[in-house]
Amino acid sequence: MDRLTSMHVFVRAAELGSFAAAAEALGISPQMVAKHVAWLEARLGATLLNRTTRRQSLSDIGRSYYERCKAVLAEAEAADMVALEMKATPSGTLKVNAPVTFGATALAPFITRYLRQYPDTQIDLTLSDAIIDPLEGGFEVVIRIGELADSSLIAWPLRPWKLIACASPAYLAQEGVPQTPADLARHACLVYGAWSSAQPCRWRFQKAGKTEEVRPAGRFRANDWKALLHAAVEGYGVTLGPVDVLQAEINAGRLVQVLPDYEGPARPMHVLVPPGRRQTVKIRSFVNAVSEAFAPPCPVAQKKASPLSIS
Repeated sequence: MDRLTSMHVFVRAAELGSFAAAAEALGISPQMVAKHVAWLEARLGATLLNRTTRRQSLSDIGRSYYERCKAVLAEAEAADMVALEMKATPSGTLKVNAPVTFGATALAPFITRYLRQYPDTQIDLTLSDAIIDPLEGGFEVVIRIGELADSSLIAWPLRPWKLIACASPAYLAQEGVPQTPADLARHACLVYGAWSSAQPCRWRFQKAGKTEEVRPAGRFRANDWKALLHAAVEGYGVTLGPVDVLQAEINAGRLVQVLPDYEGPARPMHVLVPPGRRQTVKIRSFVNAVSEAFAPPCPVAQKKASPLSIS
């Protein structure tokens, strides 16, 4: 006999108080219920149910065995549900949080493609550069740029968020092309963020393993990178921005990369899910798709290993 089936029959007989009641609930004969229980007792070499013509009761061993059987059957059912969900089509609303520039420029086009592929899904996207608590905000998936603080969040690495320096052809024709990061000191720079004299902005570049740092200065700074992009295209200076966005402007001839022999700043990027959240098919599907669309150039060790494979 199948052990899980016999366990299920035994549990129902113990809960319903008689073989006849268990047989009716399970759609089998009372004799078959008795066979399943007898098979378990023979296998264990112990009496599980004390039976008389009028009543039955669990033995001491049977009472402990009953509790363990319930746990085993619950785990088996959960395993079946995971397998069924993995074959299912994603559906429902997924709450996602992402940084502003990445979310508006790179993630948004990905999401429209994802929604086209899975018409039963809805994405509720919130963009914020602040570090949020996903559980408090009710977010199921979070994308973060920068080093991860030690936390219980489950993380998968994405490709680094790379920055390059660009300016318009007209600006470079008038002001000259910088050959080294130090040359940027005499150029108008378009600075992202609210920097102060106590915490000045620093642009770091690398070449041949050597890091060079410059403190950019200019007449225009903003906390929205799209404003800086507009200013760069209009010829107001050199900007440092994400290659994912700037490449389209470079291809169109509106901007030119400067310092192409140097590696610009690069920050790690991860997709995360809160710990303990059930890995539903919509979460697995979205994380898989994000990991594939923004895959790192080579295998990278995970910051936090997931207890459930989603690959």
